[in-house]
Formats: sequence, structure tokens, C-alpha cells
Amino acid sequence: MRWIVLASVMALAACDPNQMADQAGRRVAATVVLPVVQLDMPTPLAQRATDCIVRNATAAEVQALARDVAVVAGSSTKATIRGIALRPEASACFAANGVPPVRP
Repeated sequence: MRWIVLASVMALAACDPNQMADQAGRRVAATVVLPVVQLDMPTPLAQRATDCIVRNATAAEVQALARDVAVVAGSSTKATIRGIALRPEASACFAANGVPPVRP
């Protein structure tokens, strides 16, 4: 039992604070992206699309999206989401997850 506690403490100590902050920002950004994507597709597909979009966003885009938490997304936020969704990497993620491609 003691080795489990020790392993847990060591794992937490090894966590990169920047990586943890990035992951937290991406979770917050996903709460902004999902309602926008749900306007165009049902929730199960929208969730998969949101994951692809957030995964392919830059750190600066994640920060910008996260700033819109708890407010209705404006045209700039929607444009950012669309721009990320149109990237080849996001398109490949959509295809791999059964999400229809975004029309240019």
C-alpha cells in the first residue's frame, strides 16, 4: 500500500505545470467550442468535432477561446473555431472520428 502512495506522489511531482495548465485551458476551451459546433450537428458528433478542434488549436487560440467561457460566442470566436476546423490536421481527425468535413 505504501508503494502506491509513493508512486502517486512521484507521479504528481513529475507533472509539468505548463502541461497541466494547457490541459486545463483546453478543457475550458472545449466548453466554448461545443455549443458553437452543436449549432451544425447533433451532440455526439459535435463532441467528437470539439475534441478534434481543441486538440488542433494552438496555445494562443486555446487562451482566446477560454476567455469566452460563460458568454455567448461572438463572431471572432466562431471564426477562430472555423479556422481551426478547416486545418488539414483537424480534417484528418474528423475523418478518423466519423465527423463530416467542414465545408470551406
